[in-house]
Amino acid sequence: MLGRLVLIFLQVAAGWAGAPFLRQYIPVSGAFDLFVYAAVFALIVYVVGILAALVIKDVATPSPAALTASVVVALLAAAFATYGMDLVPQIPGGTISKRGLVLAGAVLGYMFRR
Repeated sequence: MLGRLVLIFLQVAAGWAGAPFLRQYIPVSGAFDLFVYAAVFALIVYVVGILAALVIKDVATPSPAALTASVVVALLAAAFATYGMDLVPQIPGGTISKRGLVLAGAVLGYMFRR
């Protein structure tokens, strides 16, 4: 249990700090920017999961299905953040960071299919 909490913390910290660094090398801007962040977040979350499995005893090695689930859920979160935030009037757009929502989707997708 503690190992998974440490893994989630490491994934969120590495994703939040590392994604802007990796994103600057991908030449896409505009409406697709959040979708590129989704792919970058999913890749970082997966790599941190592999590295944490080597270091932390209670963390199992992720399967390739974990990467697929992480990408799919992160892309769904990016689609919701891009197009769905206007459809739900109870959620003001400024309260939830769109990149944070996509990162949470990547971590949740990873946790679904470990």
